[in-house]
Amino acid sequence: MEDKHTDKSITIMTEMVMPNDTNPLHNLMGGNLLRWMDVAAGICARRHANAVCVTAAVDNVSFQNPIKLGDAVTLTAKVTRAFNTSMEIHIVVCTENSEATERVQSNEAYFTFVALDRYGKPRKIPQLLIEGEEEKKQYDGAKRRREMRLILSGRMKPDQSIELKELFLK
Repeated sequence: MEDKHTDKSITIMTEMVMPNDTNPLHNLMGGNLLRWMDVAAGICARRHANAVCVTAAVDNVSFQNPIKLGDAVTLTAKVTRAFNTSMEIHIVVCTENSEATERVQSNEAYFTFVALDRYGKPRKIPQLLIEGEEEKKQYDGAKRRREMRLILSGRMKPDQSIELKELFLK
């Protein structure tokens, strides 16, 4: 199994906000945005793993700016780290108004996906080859975010943490 660079799986998806996607204020409903984010992240995960992948976790999704009816929404999904059978994917959501005069970041989140074999069991995935300072920063932070997810889900005790202990007990 060959390790992969992030550019082999990056996924860019664009949608237009239509009337049936909005709430009574003509803003995109959060659930519709989460669905689009899940689709983009799922495609990204599948490209990296060369396998069917399922959503295992979604970190805090921040809603910074409203997305309006008629806006073009561009979702960029990129693998930030590959573990054994799971990977973390960072998604950035940007919007352009109908005049396309400005592009604004409206949301971002981290998703965790697990690759499955043909029997639905987790399978090993390629490791991630990183380049550049920003990719290294995301890669290093992914281990801390993973430990936080495991602690919050009850699958790890806080005193078992390595990364977070070092961060908070320095």
